[in-house]
Amino acid sequence: MAKHWVVATCVAAGALAPAYLAARPASGTGYELAGHIAGPDGGWDYATVDPTTGTLYVAHGDAITTVDLASRAVNPVLAPAHHAHQVLRIPGKSELFETDGDTGTTRFVDIATGKVIAEVATGKKPDGGFYDKATDQVVVMNAADGTVSLIDPASHKVTGTIEVGGGLEFGVVDGKGGAYVNVEDRNVVVAIDLKTRKVVKTIALTGCEGPTGLALVGGGTRLISACANDVAVVTDPKAGKVVAKLAIGADPDAVIVDEARHRAFIPNGGSGTLSVLDIAKPAAIRVIGTVKTQIGAKTGAVDPRDGRVYLPTATLARPEPGAKRGKPVPGTFKVLVVAPTAS
Repeated sequence: MAKHWVVATCVAAGALAPAYLAARPASGTGYELAGHIAGPDGGWDYATVDPTTGTLYVAHGDAITTVDLASRAVNPVLAPAHHAHQVLRIPGKSELFETDGDTGTTRFVDIATGKVIAEVATGKKPDGGFYDKATDQVVVMNAADGTVSLIDPASHKVTGTIEVGGGLEFGVVDGKGGAYVNVEDRNVVVAIDLKTRKVVKTIALTGCEGPTGLALVGGGTRLISACANDVAVVTDPKAGKVVAKLAIGADPDAVIVDEARHRAFIPNGGSGTLSVLDIAKPAAIRVIGTVKTQIGAKTGAVDPRDGRVYLPTATLARPEPGAKRGKPVPGTFKVLVVAPTAS
């Protein structure tokens, strides 16, 4: 995420009206590209859906952008940001937290007003983050210094730092006071005890280069890591080994899980596809097909209420010499909507 974040060349004034595309059914997947929601220019990274309010939050470069999923109304700037990476609501509170990559802070924001309640210095280039109910901590991965910061959401104070090492990417909580974090430049996933604040296990992701997106599925029995070499690896965290390697698309940056429908999704920004995984049987996780999306769509979120998947992206210009990808074309930012088919 940190190294793959993209920046647009200008910022549009105000929200754009919702727009829709002709549906593109993907045979066998049960999903189709059903439309898109236009929005303001800007970089993008993670997106999340708050099902209690029906709101999509996008870490959108220099702003936290929101979408009311019922009306499709876009608020371009709920609050300003400085290279935003993650935006999540803290359960039971009227606050979001946002990891602010350029300032090295995690910022707490009032959902209703967008007012910044607190700015907490964490580590260098904070990227992924999550809330852990078991320890009542906000947990932030600092990509550039290999540390994990723990923050008390009540006092907005750092309560501890865990030294992991390496380029930290996405992390997931196990619900028991533990967590797993992908380490991109070491091709491993580490298990962390958030109570003792120690690394307890390191699992080699054999066959995976540059792990970014991560999900914990099957009641905590399987991890899915999205890898830069066009594969996803499935790991048994208890045994500490890779148990499957699945072909996906190029340049993935997230693993999105819909437990209720037994599906996981991996958006592949380099190939413009969404890999759809069947996770009903943890011992036999498999790719059941792909949905054609758009080049650049590599993160996203699912609405657990209806199973719709939302993928931020924009039209990308031809890459400049030496660049991995092109810059977004002004006026083309959108959130793609991938929906379950009627059948």
